[in-house]
Amino acid sequence: MIRETITHSIQEALNAVGITAENIVLEHPVDLSHGDFSCNVAMMLAKKEGRNSKELAEEIVKNLKETSEIQKVEVAGPGFINFFLSQEFFTGQIENILEEESKWGSNELLNGKKIMVEYTQPNPFKPFHIGHLMSNTIGESISRLVEFSGAETRRANYQGDIGLHVAKALWGIGKEGFDARSVGDLGIAYAYGHEKYEEDENAKLEIIELNKRIVAKDSDLMDTYTIGLNTSLNHFEEIYKVLDTKFDYYFFEGQSLPIGLEMVEKGLESGIFRESEGAVVFPGEEYGFHTRVFKTQYGTTTYETRDLGLPLLKQKEFNFDTSITITAVEQKTYFDVVFKAFSLLNPDFKGKLIHIPHGMMQLASGKMSSRKGNVITGESLINEMKTGALKKMKSSEVENKDEAAEQVGVAAIKYSVLKQSTGKNISFDEEQSLSFEGDSGPYLQYTNARILSILDKAKTEGIKEEVRKLSGVTEIEKLLPRFPEVVERAAREYEPHYVTTYLTDVASAFNSWYGQTKILDGTDEAPYKLACAHAVSITLKNGLWLLGIKAPERM
Repeated sequence: MIRETITHSIQEALNAVGITAENIVLEHPVDLSHGDFSCNVAMMLAKKEGRNSKELAEEIVKNLKETSEIQKVEVAGPGFINFFLSQEFFTGQIENILEEESKWGSNELLNGKKIMVEYTQPNPFKPFHIGHLMSNTIGESISRLVEFSGAETRRANYQGDIGLHVAKALWGIGKEGFDARSVGDLGIAYAYGHEKYEEDENAKLEIIELNKRIVAKDSDLMDTYTIGLNTSLNHFEEIYKVLDTKFDYYFFEGQSLPIGLEMVEKGLESGIFRESEGAVVFPGEEYGFHTRVFKTQYGTTTYETRDLGLPLLKQKEFNFDTSITITAVEQKTYFDVVFKAFSLLNPDFKGKLIHIPHGMMQLASGKMSSRKGNVITGESLINEMKTGALKKMKSSEVENKDEAAEQVGVAAIKYSVLKQSTGKNISFDEEQSLSFEGDSGPYLQYTNARILSILDKAKTEGIKEEVRKLSGVTEIEKLLPRFPEVVERAAREYEPHYVTTYLTDVASAFNSWYGQTKILDGTDEAPYKLACAHAVSITLKNGLWLLGIKAPERM
């Protein structure tokens, strides 16, 4: 990368004046007129060296070796060193993008690493709500980022096939005759069972007993249980297909429970776990956290027990270097405790388990709760956005308008989730998220479709791309080479929003350029401008793929 070339050049210049610097930071100036890279090393070293920062910067510049990639270097302000890259460099980058195509932007940051990403985690017998959309969107994007950075990647989904939520749903089905073959009925049955569990002590005891029978695989319950389980899982698969997600592993709490129970017993023997009022707890306060129950006074297990056994279950299937779990931010302290207990029992896993919390999606009516039954399902939100997209595309001549509208609707949701850091809450604005005019997923899709239309027209007119040196550098030429470093940073920090922000800047720069110049203008510059447009399309398409967003050819 050019960044490494410039950094090395600065280090050599410093050595020439008798100064050693371990950490040289390069940044992109916000204003492109201030150069392509800026370095404040002179200001950082001036006080230590007893020098004037601007004079030191000028001395560093004098000792920089000339290279064809750098057109000029200037000292600005109190000692910023600004680097301006050459037309030759940018032309070479366009050529490189066209050659690499689908590999453009990839890196080797995680070569040789095995990473498992666990996300979505909808529980059978309960609705697939908008929180699951958040987890799925972030998890799929992070999976693609680490994969694009060289890691051997596996996607995992962990679901609760046992537990109180199942007992509540089956209890509701038994009491009110709801149909276990209906996704809608399962949600209603769960909400009804949860309500009675909270309000009616007799119902609560019945549900607790039912929970024990489910874990013991009582034959009288298994037919209804199996039907309900399959109804839920099949419905989830329909949603995953729309979201363009495929999982390598499906783990269930019924699988991790026996492993977790063994670990709890091991923890009791070693003193890591304690007995308290008939329950088994992990005394988290002793480690700076809080105490959590791993086995209740009723003898039933908790989510903690099942999650305790999950890492070993994962390792057995895929001997990972890193296991990433993505859930809502409200579960952060929960995972702090569970992972601490697990690390005490399994010291070899230190540093291998990572929890990435995501914020909550806020709609006009506020946060929705599946426990109370007023949940907005992920499916309903997707359908709502698809309907909105169809309205916007009513005058479009796209052949398969229904499929394109679905892709646009999903893009609207995913972009809204990924345009800011993962831990922040999201205020979802339907109208803004579907906009074709900026700061939205459909805007990126539309920009790419516009370029593809230009490329098709060029073929019809017999105009071929040609990469050759021209005078002057456009904003898009300056932005495109930054894509690989944006991807690498996003993969290193597990933050897709860097890609989202970058793609929006690129699309904005292209549309601004397109509004000021005609690409197929019949001049000698048309073939190069066409190559630049194609390079933008490749970058947008690769970036959208990293976000889990499809790039329709027509809109």
